Amino acid sequence: MEFDFVVVGGGSGGATLAARLSEDPNVSVCLIEAGGDGRGILVRAPAAVASMVPGRPRINNYAFETEPQPGLNGRRGYQPRGRCLGGSSAINAMLYIRGQRQDYDDWDRNGATGWSFNDVLPYFKRAEGNQRGACDLHGADGPLQVGEQRNPRSITEDFVRAGVECGYPRNHDFNGPQQEGVGHYQVTQFHGGARNGERCSAAAAYLHPVQDIRHNLTVLTETQATRVLFDGRRAAGVEIKRAGVVSQVRARREVALAGGAFNTPQLLMLSGVGDPQELARHGIPVHHALPGVGKNLQDHLDYILAYQCKEKDLFALAPGGVLRVTREIAKWRKTGQGMIATPYAEGAGFIKSSPQLERPDLQLHFVIAMVDDHARKLRYGYGFSCHVCVLRPKSRGEVGLRDANPLSAPRIDPRFLSHPDDVSLLMAGARKTDAIVNAPSLARHMPRNLYPVDFNDDTALAAQIRARADTIYHPVGTCKMGTDKMAVVDPQLRVHGLHSLRVVDASVYPTITSGNTNAPTIMIAERAAEWMRQLTVC
Repeated sequence: MEFDFVVVGGGSGGATLAARLSEDPNVSVCLIEAGGDGRGILVRAPAAVASMVPGRPRINNYAFETEPQPGLNGRRGYQPRGRCLGGSSAINAMLYIRGQRQDYDDWDRNGATGWSFNDVLPYFKRAEGNQRGACDLHGADGPLQVGEQRNPRSITEDFVRAGVECGYPRNHDFNGPQQEGVGHYQVTQFHGGARNGERCSAAAAYLHPVQDIRHNLTVLTETQATRVLFDGRRAAGVEIKRAGVVSQVRARREVALAGGAFNTPQLLMLSGVGDPQELARHGIPVHHALPGVGKNLQDHLDYILAYQCKEKDLFALAPGGVLRVTREIAKWRKTGQGMIATPYAEGAGFIKSSPQLERPDLQLHFVIAMVDDHARKLRYGYGFSCHVCVLRPKSRGEVGLRDANPLSAPRIDPRFLSHPDDVSLLMAGARKTDAIVNAPSLARHMPRNLYPVDFNDDTALAAQIRARADTIYHPVGTCKMGTDKMAVVDPQLRVHGLHSLRVVDASVYPTITSGNTNAPTIMIAERAAEWMRQLTVC
């Protein structure tokens, strides 16, 4: 098989890229995805994410684990990642967050030239179909449906009021002029029509509407990419394994890797591109020495404060719970409304650890259920959770290989809390979260902490964080963009030292953005598609 463009990975970057490239009827595009089609009811029904994220069983989810983390008392962290068209946008909380203007201005200043906020804003707007309409900061006609939550619980409003009682401003648009404040998240969810209330993954936005009608677009699901093929320094295609048969997909113009922050560096290393020492450990011949592959891993480490409470308008394991969910499913299927439409993380907070700071350095997710260990530890009764994470952590980790088998999971070592500043900030965030929970509007629900701790005791609080903190699912940076010796791709996402090979996913972030990473990854793919399509007129 031969195509003009071959895209590896059908997640937020790959689905967007393949759909945009195939808008040109004069080029052929092949998209390779290891998982399924991402169309099932568990993906479409937002609340069904609770059945996929825990990874028991593995449904649309790689369910990776990290190496033992010294900063987390030697525990292995859990890393759910999407394994179907749509990737992690098929199993996330649908939260639409771009980050802060300064994130992108810092990219531009530090070697990712042309990636300032003013440079990237047009691509955010191009992607966005916002229910609120178009304005200077938002688009209304893009494929990615962004809208208000269908029916947030009343306790979520109580969380927002409690935040205001603690001195934080109410913010109606976290992607507006200022990110700071408390409010309700906007979500990537269909807001009208036959799919009202359904999840709008990147595949649902870009790929599903066109993949069966564009003759120049071939989508191969349940297909594992095993290595990139090279003719000298030029990427010439990809070796794949499909239904037990190994074959090749050749690329006349370019290969784009979009497997995400874990799978993309793994595939590069399996192809002989990476740190020679890492490759030698696994007997892989060096095709191109590139020491930054797999390095610079960053993620948002998350600490959860979970509470039982007397409020019953929540997701819970409790008497009558099954009957209520049954009724809510019927309501959602008919109207797109109700609890099945929830993102769970309904309430938002972007706050400062110190009032002297220029911008928020902590993010809160208020969740309408008791979440314990990624919902892998179930709790009986009614309750809620409030998550806190450090927006710009200083800890850095890496992704490597376990062995030379393409079907093995990558070796993931985030080195969580290896920088002491991350510990201090997470402690500050936990204290501020506790203050919000105990403000009048939330305190009236009589919350009882499932893991009580003296928030004034530094030693006890740090120990609690190390015992329970884990990712909130935003790994980035392992093929970073830039011009320094550890950069993997240049500012147009081309792999340094090679030809016809780009990376188009969250691994190219030089530094993590201040918030959820789905929207920025889609923006990156929008830019990449424009550059790659320019090749067709040369």
